[in-house]
Amino acid sequence: MSEPTAGASAGITYPDYESLKLDWPEERVLRVTLSRGKMNAMDFQLHHDLGHIWSLIDKDPQVNCVVVTGEGRAFSAGGDFDMIENILDDHDFRCKMWKDARTMVDSMLSCSKPVVSAINGPAAGGGLAVALLADVTVAAESAKLVDGHAVLGVAADDHAVAIWPLLTSMAKAKYYLMTSEPISGREAERIGLVSFCVPDEECVPRALEIANRLASAAPAATRWTKLSLNNWMKQAWPAFEASLAFGILGFTGPEAREGLDALKEKRDPKFNPVSYV
Repeated sequence: MSEPTAGASAGITYPDYESLKLDWPEERVLRVTLSRGKMNAMDFQLHHDLGHIWSLIDKDPQVNCVVVTGEGRAFSAGGDFDMIENILDDHDFRCKMWKDARTMVDSMLSCSKPVVSAINGPAAGGGLAVALLADVTVAAESAKLVDGHAVLGVAADDHAVAIWPLLTSMAKAKYYLMTSEPISGREAERIGLVSFCVPDEECVPRALEIANRLASAAPAATRWTKLSLNNWMKQAWPAFEASLAFGILGFTGPEAREGLDALKEKRDPKFNPVSYV
């Protein structure tokens, strides 16, 4: 496996990312590994980079397929507490996060290169968005997928409103997004949220096997098929925009503060009744 080097991609040079590792495990297969501590929790920079790397990948003629995974025992535990505090306290920062979240979803749907995710462990928040926006998703049996926005006290945003009803059903999407109940890798496969669930030790090898197959396929046919299929998800763009706006709005209110405090103190949140919705 060789590291990408300046000039190796016919003019495409990837930045020196703080928390993303890039390597080439197979010919024309770029692997993107989230690497930030033992749970790969997101700070602003990682969230930002995951929103903008896809446009570079789309332009890179050396890439036919991408594998995205997490380092260690987690894919990504979602946003870290410091980042959430900043969203709560700083209007400009909230707007930057809104913009990057929008860019992440848009750029992954618009990237023509097929993406395979190896969900090797817990995945939440923006990390879960990246994992499930991939075109083929391979989850380890020990993986735990959770959209934790509701328990934090904000509306589900990131990606889920746009794609969960299409991947599973409206009934399943409503239940899991409103309760923030974790989903095992095996259950995620059963309800159609992921493509495959495999034993832990097979997760990354299976993702690489699929990526190698896609990288060897007819490039234009594969990419045009992907872009055509993604129009189903793009039809849900107004719903996604609403969810993202409601999610950001929630960070300005008391429920998000109580949700974050409860997470820090490892207790159940106590939300007050409201009359404005």
